[in-house]
Amino acid sequence: MRTSLRQARRATVHLAIAAAMAFGTILFITVLLITAVGTLTVVGAWLLPETVLLIRRIAGAKRATVTAWTDEPITEAYQPIKGTLRERLRIAVLDPGTLTDLRWMIAHYVYGCLLVLALPLWPVALLVDGVRSGPLRREPVVLPLIVRLADLEARWSTALLKPSPKARLAERVEELTQTRAGAVAAHEAELRRIERDLHDGTQARLVSLSMRIGLAKRAYDADPEAARRLLEDAQDQAEHALTELRLVVRGIHPPILTDRGLAGAVRALAASSSLEATVHVEGLEHDEPRAPAAVEAAAYFVVAEALTNAAKHSGSPRADVHLARVPKGVRVTVRDEGRGGAEETGGTGLLGMRRRVAALDGTVRVTSPAGGPTMIEVELPCVW
Repeated sequence: MRTSLRQARRATVHLAIAAAMAFGTILFITVLLITAVGTLTVVGAWLLPETVLLIRRIAGAKRATVTAWTDEPITEAYQPIKGTLRERLRIAVLDPGTLTDLRWMIAHYVYGCLLVLALPLWPVALLVDGVRSGPLRREPVVLPLIVRLADLEARWSTALLKPSPKARLAERVEELTQTRAGAVAAHEAELRRIERDLHDGTQARLVSLSMRIGLAKRAYDADPEAARRLLEDAQDQAEHALTELRLVVRGIHPPILTDRGLAGAVRALAASSSLEATVHVEGLEHDEPRAPAAVEAAAYFVVAEALTNAAKHSGSPRADVHLARVPKGVRVTVRDEGRGGAEETGGTGLLGMRRRVAALDGTVRVTSPAGGPTMIEVELPCVW
């Protein structure tokens, strides 16, 4: 009986909030009429985008109350209203989310008042269920009806407020547009890095090598000993140039990924780190199916960037790396117990990491409160 009372009380509160919101949306008709008149007369056209934004906030509040009741969030899919007045008007009118919210608001005028059916059930419930749960020791039958009314209101709101397929498609197109822009920016940054490494490192050593070989050729007949020393220096320069070329190639796609796989490559990366890095692997060993090369490379660079950031900025002597195979891809988690406060605008490489992961339609979650710890969690989708 106590459980049923508690659930019915919570359902009544939910229905009361819904009724108050329905009453508020009825009063909102005045705002809609003013907006319609202003838009038709052109003078008040600026009211339309602002009214649509207000409707979005009201619908968002309703999504929050339904989520609190059902514990199942209702996603939003809106196009951002920005730009010139003409652009804002176009987005406000053509956004599929606007029609979805208006449809819900009109329907909510009717079913939002289910509280009037729930309130009369309380006296009956206290009488009938009090007798059934007291002397008769049976389950309540009237109190659950109040809960069902709240469930019905939540189901109708969910059905009306969830984004339409057209809205989801528009949101996906916008997301892919931003992802492509980020991928292009990351690609350009990578090309600039490779060009800088080749120009400042390998190319300079090759020029020095050519000069030393030329000097050795000139000195060969007159001073063979000096020519021999120049050739030895040239050999050293050639070895340094080869080393730098290997580093550049490793930056494009580490050969160790091909040889050892993701788990072995990350273990080698952790062993060469200045931190005491511990690596935990689940489902990505040598006898397991491997992820695509692009996914392995992205995961490897995420770990490399995260360990570098931890060594430079965190102040922590150790870090934990966790690689796991999940049903829809690969999850990478890097955690350190440092000072925290990591920000994408702080030059810590998080923005480049996010762009690299977004190019593969992955997600990045960074948790770094002041005082630590810092945890970077990345999920890269792939088909096993």
